[in-house]
Amino acid sequence: FYFYPQLLELIAKSQLTSLSGIAQKNYMNILEKVVQKVLEDQQNIRLIRELLQTLYTSLCTLVQRVGKSVLVGNINMWVHRMESILHWQQQLNNIQITRPAFKGTTFTDLPLCLQLNIMQRLSDGRDLVSLGQVAPDLQVLSEDRLLWKKLCQYHFTDRQIRKRLILSDKGQLDWKKMYFKLIRCYPRKEQYGDTLQLCRHCHILSWKGTDHPCTANNPETCSTSLSPQEFINLFRF
Repeated sequence: FYFYPQLLELIAKSQLTSLSGIAQKNYMNILEKVVQKVLEDQQNIRLIRELLQTLYTSLCTLVQRVGKSVLVGNINMWVHRMESILHWQQQLNNIQITRPAFKGTTFTDLPLCLQLNIMQRLSDGRDLVSLGQVAPDLQVLSEDRLLWKKLCQYHFTDRQIRKRLILSDKGQLDWKKMYFKLIRCYPRKEQYGDTLQLCRHCHILSWKGTDHPCTANNPETCSTSLSPQEFINLFRF
C-alpha cells in the first residue's frame, strides 16, 4: 500500500505539469481509490492526509499560474479536482475510529518485552509518539532510548548520525531528539511491502512475487526492484 501514496506524492510535487488529460484522470481515479480504502480500513490516515495536503498545495501554486500554460487542461476542471481534494480531506478529518466489539487481550496486556518488540517494528517515529499518548505505561515505553537508537540506525548512516549528535541533560545521547533532527536533514529509508521490479532482460515491469514469461537463462538475476522515484525516472527522456 505504501508504494502508491509515495508515488502519488512524488507526482504531486514535480510531475503535475507533465501529465496529459488521460494521465490526470487516471491519477485522480487512483487517488480516490486510495482515499476510499483508508476510509474503509481506518488505517494510514495521516499518510493520506499528508498526500492530499501536498497535492492541494501544489495545485494552488500551479492554478495561479494557469495563464502561463503551466497546467494541461481547463481551469474549471482543476478547480473541480481541488474541491474533490478538500472533500476527501474533510472525510478523513471526520473519521471516528471504531473500537472492536469483542473484549480480548489488548496491547497493554502483553508482557513488556513483547510490547517493546512490537514497537521496534514501527519505522516512523511519529507512530511511537502517538502510541505513547494512549496510556501512561506506553508513554514510558515510547521514550525507551534503545527504541530511538535503533530507529536512527535503521534510517540513517553512521556518518549522518555523527553529524547530528545531541546530548541530554544527563550527558547521554538523546536519540529521540536526534531522530527528529535527522529526518529534517536527510531522507528516511524507504520501506514497502510491495515493490515494482524491472526485468533488465525483457524490459517488463511486474510486482514482486508475480512471474512474467522471462526468456533469460537465470530470470531471478535479471530483476531490479524500483522505488517510486526510480519508477518515475523511467519516463524521463
